[in-house]
Amino acid sequence: MTDPRQRLPAVNTLIDEAERGGLLNRLPRQAVVDAARAVLAEARQEGGAPPASGWLEAVALRAENWNRSSLTGVVNATGVVLHTNMGRAPLAREAYEAAEQALGYSTLELDLETGERGSRQDHLRSLLREVTGADDGLVVTNAAAALFLLLNTLSADSETIVSRGELVEIGGSFRIPEILAKSGSLLVEVGTTNRTRLKDYTLALSPRTRALLKVHRSNFEVVGFTEETSLAELADLARSRGLPVIHDIGSGLLVDLSTHGLSGEPLVRDSVSSGAATVFSGDKLVGGPQAGIIVGPTEIVEKARTNPLARALRPDKFTVAALEATLSLYRYPDLALTEIPALSMLTMGAEELERRAQILASILPNATTQPGESAVGGGAFPGAHLATTLVSINTDSPQDMLNALRRFDPPVIARVADGCLLFDVRTVRDEQFQIIENAVSAATER
Repeated sequence: MTDPRQRLPAVNTLIDEAERGGLLNRLPRQAVVDAARAVLAEARQEGGAPPASGWLEAVALRAENWNRSSLTGVVNATGVVLHTNMGRAPLAREAYEAAEQALGYSTLELDLETGERGSRQDHLRSLLREVTGADDGLVVTNAAAALFLLLNTLSADSETIVSRGELVEIGGSFRIPEILAKSGSLLVEVGTTNRTRLKDYTLALSPRTRALLKVHRSNFEVVGFTEETSLAELADLARSRGLPVIHDIGSGLLVDLSTHGLSGEPLVRDSVSSGAATVFSGDKLVGGPQAGIIVGPTEIVEKARTNPLARALRPDKFTVAALEATLSLYRYPDLALTEIPALSMLTMGAEELERRAQILASILPNATTQPGESAVGGGAFPGAHLATTLVSINTDSPQDMLNALRRFDPPVIARVADGCLLFDVRTVRDEQFQIIENAVSAATER
């Protein structure tokens, strides 16, 4: 009997078929060659049997998978606005356009007035002063880097005092004590987990104290028998001893959202007005790209700016461009609430949510609407309850459909609860309704 492995087609034969089928018009020739060789090697290991889908289809699938970017856009139908796994805040249209302008040569570090070298920070400093009320501002790669830079600048080889109740763990398992240790600063813990008084800070002061650190507990709440030293009290103590206060507020709220039922997050302006050096993220409640922002007294920010680490932690041109465009929207708070997607989603009214849910339900099979809750995400407003209207599909295998939606192109990310597949329209753009319909249709046909 003839060995079936001898019936394997040659690589050139598969390439010729791929060319006739138009595959080489879509993918690089070398990618198709490599895919053909891999498919043949796999078939050889299986005894020479051809793929069930056929040689050309198997080669095409392998080549397309190799050339597909693992970082791709998704439809977020979970209702989690600042979803860390999906890149947190989606950018405003203005930020997209600004980042596109930065793709080629740009004025990143070019002063058009003098023709000399400029600073990338100059694109952001005046805006940061304007929208936060601070004397100065500096941008680095992320909020953890901003805190690290400040601690290293102000308190390396010295002591930083922090309440035990604020030694939090932030995203990615990064912990405040570990950031302090890496910065070269020595941690001095005061108070207890649930109660820290001003007297605790006062008693901990020593000749080696160089900074007081206050950290907003952005991703959890402490309730019950609690006591916390206010930022104002801490700032007064620091001023009396000639010390700086670092205030890590996490998400970076630039506009008051209390009229929309969202309270508990410190406003950047309030932190700045206390005299603190304030640290916050650019990609959470600010609604911009990933960035760490430092605003506060000129003396402190300038020290951080001249720290050699500032260059190692500086933002790239896309971050600068997108953040500049985002901050510009805050010159007009009403405009920020409508044009910055994260803020628009968070403040979307009940009637609008109901209307949009009804539209989506009308184009999906066996769909109904029901009340539910969205989440802010990103460690912001941890106790907030955002009422929403969910679109529910009752199916025998919601988890299987959820998995199929995740494999659609583009992927649709929904959630399952109480045996139903759920879509939250709060985080879905109108033009994405058709994508969801197509994804559900494809999942149903499987």
